[in-house]
Amino acid sequence: MRGLILLLVVTLAGCEPPAPEPQSFRVADVLGGGSAEGFARATEVRPFQFPADHGPHPAYRNEWWYLTGNLRSADGRRAFGFQITLFRIALQPRPVSSDSAWRTNQVWMAHAALSDVSAGDHQAYERFAREALGLAGAQRAPLRVWLEDWQLQLDEPGGLWRLQLPTPGFDLTLALTPASPVVLQGDRGLSQKSAEPGNASYYYSIPRLQASGQLRLNGETLVVQGTAWLDREWSTSALGPEQTGWDWFSLQLDDGRNLMYYQLRRTDGSTDRHSSGSLSDSGGLQRRLTPADVTLSPLAHWITGDRRYPVEWRLQLQGEPHPWRVRALLEDQEMRLSVRYWEGAVEVIDDVTGDRLGHGYLEMAGYE
Repeated sequence: MRGLILLLVVTLAGCEPPAPEPQSFRVADVLGGGSAEGFARATEVRPFQFPADHGPHPAYRNEWWYLTGNLRSADGRRAFGFQITLFRIALQPRPVSSDSAWRTNQVWMAHAALSDVSAGDHQAYERFAREALGLAGAQRAPLRVWLEDWQLQLDEPGGLWRLQLPTPGFDLTLALTPASPVVLQGDRGLSQKSAEPGNASYYYSIPRLQASGQLRLNGETLVVQGTAWLDREWSTSALGPEQTGWDWFSLQLDDGRNLMYYQLRRTDGSTDRHSSGSLSDSGGLQRRLTPADVTLSPLAHWITGDRRYPVEWRLQLQGEPHPWRVRALLEDQEMRLSVRYWEGAVEVIDDVTGDRLGHGYLEMAGYE
């Protein structure tokens, strides 16, 4: 966290407008160390209240709204994956007193990407802004989270989410209707990431939303529809010093089930015992998943420079008759941003019969 905080203090928290393009930081630094003094920490189970908890939690240092999905054009001929993450990062626990309207204790970063599977193209974008002068922020009622004109909002009481995502390479507008209940991840929403008390987040998901809207790409406007996944987390610290990164799966199966599982990787190459997940359906949580329930084996890799990402996995879920094969729809879906990681659309097939089982998203971080 210290490297990213230093960057953002220099470029965003001062009186003058930010300038230099950020360098790349290690994910372990972004979500690891740094002083937690004065911030709230995720240490015990808490009650969740909706829609209030869809909104911001400024007492915690880090927070994000994370939306991914798989879309198809109305004629069914073109497939796309999309991702947007809006990060809130507190530089200090208390608001800043200053005569300058530019100064703030909250800064924002956002990542967005589109995978055009048919064209074999992946594009990714990044933005930074202060939580000042209306440039970025989050409000609870009505819910709105934004960084400039990238915006996610919730229409109450109907529960319809709306996404506006204009970028230099594409413009995506979606309406998203929840098709499954909220799932509280971990222990009733407390997601412990390492042995140290407080190295945890409050974490919930809406594993399935029906998405429809328009995608403007290369001068063409396409009507698109598909399914999306919304994740919410807030914390003050997460990874421990012995952890290097994670492999995170969000899979939407054609039979209506949804699987989330993150495998935390340790510096010695082993899987951390705090790896965790859930299996849910249209009725909500079916069961929590631990490392004893899930076996992950990489089958194929994509190499870029000094990084080697597993882009095809065998996933054995306890109780399933056959393993699943989780395969990237495009090998190159790397996010080459201030924090480099791989994130992209995947398909799920039966490893024995070859039958299609579903689709989803895969994030792999910390492969430095």
